[in-house]
Amino acid sequence: MARVAFVGLGVMGAPMAGHLVSSGHEVTVWNRGAERAAAWGAEHPSATVAATAAQAAAAADVVLMCVGDDASVLEVVAGPEGVLDGAAAGTLVVDHTTVAASTARAAHATCAERGVRFLDAPVSGGQAGAVNGSLTIMVGGAQADYAVAEPVISAYAAKSRLLGAVGAGQLAKMVNQICIAGVVQGLAEGVAFARLTGQDLDAVFDTIGAGAAGSWQMANRHTTMAADEFEFGFAVEHMRKDLGNTLAEGRAVGASLPLTALVDQFYAEIEAAGGRRWDTSSLVTRLPRTSHSSPRP
Repeated sequence: MARVAFVGLGVMGAPMAGHLVSSGHEVTVWNRGAERAAAWGAEHPSATVAATAAQAAAAADVVLMCVGDDASVLEVVAGPEGVLDGAAAGTLVVDHTTVAASTARAAHATCAERGVRFLDAPVSGGQAGAVNGSLTIMVGGAQADYAVAEPVISAYAAKSRLLGAVGAGQLAKMVNQICIAGVVQGLAEGVAFARLTGQDLDAVFDTIGAGAAGSWQMANRHTTMAADEFEFGFAVEHMRKDLGNTLAEGRAVGASLPLTALVDQFYAEIEAAGGRRWDTSSLVTRLPRTSHSSPRP
């Protein structure tokens, strides 16, 4: 068992930290919102709630982070009373936040100046994956550091893999988001088309989901899309942040990402309509619901 700190108790971080407690690790947590941290601590009385990120890091050999965005990562790592103000030399920082690869490399460089090790380790699987302990984790960094982190992150990961140097995890997560964006848009069009043509959505998607069209998104989102339920899951504003980083990286390396750019524009429309906190499956709300012709039998 390890002495670990978890920094960031949002919809992803809170259950991830809970799995660490359940696995028997000695856990200290910190969250920018003290009320949320206190509530989490009440649910996990064997853990310690720290007053600052520095205090949390001082009590740990491995510091795990899952915060909001690029600016938050750099602030929590190196800002006043941040992780580096408390971490001892040799401490390993594992950042689960999805950020730009350049941000991961900057955080790594800052940590290295203090003798602190760093892995970038964005996750996939959403809130359900965090709650169920079934996340997929894409990791960038040194093999020796990954060997230390892997037994810890296995508490909430079904699969993790070291994919290269620091930044490689973020680049792999960009591939993940590119693929998801296209799949969700295709599923949204399929749901809208099936509805307009008068088909039984449950029957259709149960059938085609067993074939080549099947996907996690189809299995988990076609029913809620048809029911116009979007107050859950991975928020549009977070997807736009990820796609923004992806498109910027694409421009830097000369990648062609026309579908990704188009879906990002569609998400911008949903944000403008008030859906920034809706699940990414809300792409279906842009599409027609009723047909000008009679439904086919």
